[in-house]
Amino acid sequence: MNQAATTESEKDILEILAKHGDDQGGLIAILEEIQARHGYLPEDALRTVADETGRSLVDIYGVATFYHSFSLEPRGKHLVSVCVGTACHVRGAPMIAEEFERQLGVGAGETTPDREFTLQTVNCLGACALGPIVVVDGHYFSNVKPSKVAGIIARTREGLDEIEVETDERVFPLEVNCPHCNHSLMDPARPIDGLPSIRLTISFDNQHCGFNRSCLYGSFHIKSQIDIPTDTVLYFFCPHCYAELVSASNCTECGAPMVPMVLRAGGMMQVCSRRGCKSHRLDLEGVHV
Repeated sequence: MNQAATTESEKDILEILAKHGDDQGGLIAILEEIQARHGYLPEDALRTVADETGRSLVDIYGVATFYHSFSLEPRGKHLVSVCVGTACHVRGAPMIAEEFERQLGVGAGETTPDREFTLQTVNCLGACALGPIVVVDGHYFSNVKPSKVAGIIARTREGLDEIEVETDERVFPLEVNCPHCNHSLMDPARPIDGLPSIRLTISFDNQHCGFNRSCLYGSFHIKSQIDIPTDTVLYFFCPHCYAELVSASNCTECGAPMVPMVLRAGGMMQVCSRRGCKSHRLDLEGVHV
C-alpha cells in the first residue's frame, strides 16, 4: 500500500474513533463501523485503534476473533454459512458443506477467486429443528440436501430479495431482545403473519407511536398506530428501557442507520430504519469449525 493510501486509511479510522469519543465500552461499535466501511477488519486499522485508544492489540484481536460477525480477511460479495453443529451434523451437514466446497471450488473459510462467494462453517444458527441449515446473505434455507446446493448458488447469483412469506423457505421466525436491557421485544398480543410480532416504539417528525413488525426474517409486514410516509427515516426505541436502537453501521442500500436487535439464539438482527427500504442482515455469533 502506498503512503497516500495508508494516510487516507488512517484518516478514515481516526474519523471513526473521534465519532465514538471516550466511550471505553464502544470497541465493538468501533470495529463494527470499520468493517461496515471496509468489508473486513484490516490489520493496519486494528493497529491504529490500539495506538489511539491505548488498548492492547492482543485484546482487540481477541474481540475481533471472538465475534463471528467480524472478519480479518476480505469477504466475497455473498457470504454462505453452513451449520455443522450437532443437530445439523447428524442430518448430513458435512455432506452439504462438501457439496458447497465442490460447487464453489473453495474450502470452508475461503473466498472464491472472483470475490463472489465466501464459504464458512459455523457450529449453530439457532434453528436446530429445521436442519441442515444454510444461511446466505442473511437468508435462511432449511432442510438442505446436497441436491439443493446448486440451486441455492444459482438463486444467490440471480438475487435473493424477492420473498413470498407463505411459501419461501428462506423466511424464518426469530425471537429478539433489546440490545440494551435484554428484555424480550416479542409481542404475542399483536400477531403478524400468524406469529408474535416484534414491538418497538418509533419517532419521526415530532410524532411518537407504537410500532410492530413481523418476526419472520424476510417479511416486511408492519402495524403502526399512524401512517408512515415512504422514505421516512425512523428513530427506534425499546418499549421497556426507552433506549434508542441504532447501529454504528449504516444501510449499504440507502445509507440510513441500521436498527440492531439481539437474537435470543445468539447473534444480532439488523434492519434498515428507512420506511420502504428492505435491507436487513443477520450477524451470527458462533464458532468456526
